[in-house]
Amino acid sequence: MMATSRVLGTGRGLIAVAKASSTSFASSSASNTSGAGLMRMMPVSPQLGEFLGASESSRTEAVKKIWGYIKLHKLQNPANKREILCDEKLKRIFAGKDSVGMFEITKLLSPHFVKSH
Repeated sequence: MMATSRVLGTGRGLIAVAKASSTSFASSSASNTSGAGLMRMMPVSPQLGEFLGASESSRTEAVKKIWGYIKLHKLQNPANKREILCDEKLKRIFAGKDSVGMFEITKLLSPHFVKSH
């Protein structure tokens, strides 16, 4: 009986240590990534800046605003929700295309983010 309690006691201790270490790892990695990658503010092209109403934006914020615009103006193809039917405003930022696939949006936005070295 005593051997069983030692094993269970040790197991609980290891679980507590594992939980504590994974929690501290997650919080430290989250604080290191803010302001980097997709969330980093970057200068944007004049066309995208006019659409967004700002001269710089993060990629995620730009995509969020574009999706908001698409949904507000009901620009998704009713027969195929993955297809976006571009109006004049979207054509300016999507290389003049009449329609784009939902997974093309980020690819078409890439040239609008000006890289600063």
